[in-house]
Amino acid sequence: MNKYLLKLYITGCTPQSERAISNLYRICEAEMQGQFEVQIIDVLQSPELAEKDRIIATPTLIKDLPQPLRRIIGDLSDVERVLRGLDIEQIHGQP
Repeated sequence: MNKYLLKLYITGCTPQSERAISNLYRICEAEMQGQFEVQIIDVLQSPELAEKDRIIATPTLIKDLPQPLRRIIGDLSDVERVLRGLDIEQIHGQP
């Protein structure tokens, strides 16, 4: 299994940001068997990183590795959508 490198862009400590962080860690722990690294980036504290990655809305999750690069916008509460976006359904052999 490839290790996942994920970046979650948030805007401050809002309920939506907290929900996205919680949902992301829950999905990672359930589906990635420890094969993940998560970076939480607050666009208010690191606007240059947000500009570099062309973040136009938050929360935004970017999957850097494994390729291809993917983006998911929202609080990550739709688990099936997140799994599809991260190509995790392929791990479990689902179409």
